[in-house]
Amino acid sequence: MKHIFVVNPCAGKLDSTTLLTQKVEAYAASNAQFEYQIYHTQAPGDATSWVHKWCTEHPGEEVRFYACGGDGTLNEVVSGCIGFDHVQVTVHANGSGNDYIKYYGSLLDFNDVPRLVEGTPHPVDVMSVQCSSEDGTQAEDSPLRYSINVCNFGFDAMVCKIGNDVRRKPIIGGKHSYTTGIIRSLFTSRSNYVRMKVDGQPFFDGHMLLCTLGNGRFNGGNYMCAPLSLNDDGLLEVNLFKKMSLFKFASLVKAYQDGTHIHRPDAKKLMLYRQATTVDIQGHEPFWLVIDGEMLHSNHFIVHNLRHAITFVSPKPSK
Repeated sequence: MKHIFVVNPCAGKLDSTTLLTQKVEAYAASNAQFEYQIYHTQAPGDATSWVHKWCTEHPGEEVRFYACGGDGTLNEVVSGCIGFDHVQVTVHANGSGNDYIKYYGSLLDFNDVPRLVEGTPHPVDVMSVQCSSEDGTQAEDSPLRYSINVCNFGFDAMVCKIGNDVRRKPIIGGKHSYTTGIIRSLFTSRSNYVRMKVDGQPFFDGHMLLCTLGNGRFNGGNYMCAPLSLNDDGLLEVNLFKKMSLFKFASLVKAYQDGTHIHRPDAKKLMLYRQATTVDIQGHEPFWLVIDGEMLHSNHFIVHNLRHAITFVSPKPSK
């Protein structure tokens, strides 16, 4: 098997390219059969096109891609792998969020090159995201997108947008980016109109606070938005919060962070939750949908869960 490290030098607060290269070279020096390559992305979207091109030119060749960055880098690498056999994906965690990997372990686990190389493969689900026209067909000039972790819209999307804007700033950036986004969005993005169908049935029509569609469990750095999620069961978790007062919202933030909101009686009165394979979302006007930290803008999205679409590798357990 070939091991390819796809490095996003812009991920995270600092460029960790040199340290990663040293770790990979050290492992190769003591493992003669270890065949590797390091590729540095050149621009947003480059990881997807480069990985797709590599897979196309090496049909059937066993390969593992290491997304060296955050959730956005993982999203791009996964998107390039969809539809190819004999391909595995994992993460060398260099990003500011790295939410998906929390399903399996910590940042330290996903920074250990030997344990990643010797890790365990898992078939996992991926969501396809279609920007659609009013009749439900795919919009022109809008390729199918993918999400391995969480799609979110409403208040959460604006939080993510602001979080991306400040992620490299001191104090308010890094692991605090999502919290910064929450504070700034409190007074502007707590009422968002959507009309939703879930597996073809009406689900919600009105003004809501936020909604997440999850295969992973975490979003925004340390918020457990989908604590019941299983990333390999063929079902995504739909979790919608209705419009609420600022006071009630403030009372639920800690529970949303801990993942206990699912079980709180007062939260259940303001929340719609179910599992699904397909979710259809429409707004009166274009709105932001976030897929693994990447922003999409349209007034109609269709999200479909693809069971076992890729193979994800978790680190070898530590002794």
